[in-house]
Amino acid sequence: MPWIQLRLNATATNAEAIGDELVESGAVSVTFQDSHDTPIFEPLPGETRLWGDTDVIGLYDAETDMKIVVAMLENTPLLGQGFLHKIEQLEDKDWEREWMDNFHPMRFGERLWICPSWREVPDPNAVNVMLDPGLAFGTGTHPTTSLCLQWLDGLDLAGKTVIDFGCGSGILAIAALKLGAAKAIGIDIDPQAIQASRDNAQRNGVSDALTLYLAKDQPDNLSADVVVANILAGPLRELAPVISTLPRQGGHLGLSGVLATQAEGVAAAYEGLFNLDPVAEKEEWCRITGVKK
Repeated sequence: MPWIQLRLNATATNAEAIGDELVESGAVSVTFQDSHDTPIFEPLPGETRLWGDTDVIGLYDAETDMKIVVAMLENTPLLGQGFLHKIEQLEDKDWEREWMDNFHPMRFGERLWICPSWREVPDPNAVNVMLDPGLAFGTGTHPTTSLCLQWLDGLDLAGKTVIDFGCGSGILAIAALKLGAAKAIGIDIDPQAIQASRDNAQRNGVSDALTLYLAKDQPDNLSADVVVANILAGPLRELAPVISTLPRQGGHLGLSGVLATQAEGVAAAYEGLFNLDPVAEKEEWCRITGVKK
């Protein structure tokens, strides 16, 4: 189905209100996009995080008369007559198919491949994780996931228990199991992530070794030899008292979802209980690892 896109610029103080006006004018969705390509941070639940210069983008059905839409918006106090905007026709594409066509097998470390479930594996003798992320985060294409996969590939996981805190698609927990871990535990706040992790575990033949919990239901006494949390800098700092209890003494901790500029603040929340390694960086993102004292 083709669409029409209306784009206009706003500020952090008025972007949400302008977005509401676009919805009132018939937009089926509204997107906020940083006009200076500042890294986008996932908001906490109930929070909308904006930027100093924000593009507000409304998506309209292709049959919409945009002259009427613009006239409606010109009558709003926020915008007024002659407000600057751009109207674009979006090509009719099968966006899901296009994404699938561009998701290729990827190698991490020495042994590990992440392979889309709809493609053939390039090396049948490698450690292959067959993945369909569904609606959950985690394909290996993002630098933070890549950093975590490389770290897991470099550990001796034979017989170990691994906790994937914020498991998303289950990619890290499943990779750990395929790399030799005896047991993995996935935790997430999103039921869709739990379902995606369960489906991917079945696809890879490791569902019997993977236990999944919504965060609100996780047991109080969980512990593991290896804990990986690929979430965000803010939650990593806020949840440090919880995450720090999960690795056993001498156990490994891996944290990611952190920009290089945020690494010092996140590391400070854990350095009291962990001997931390030098920070690993990739494309402005980083990974913080250490061993429980």
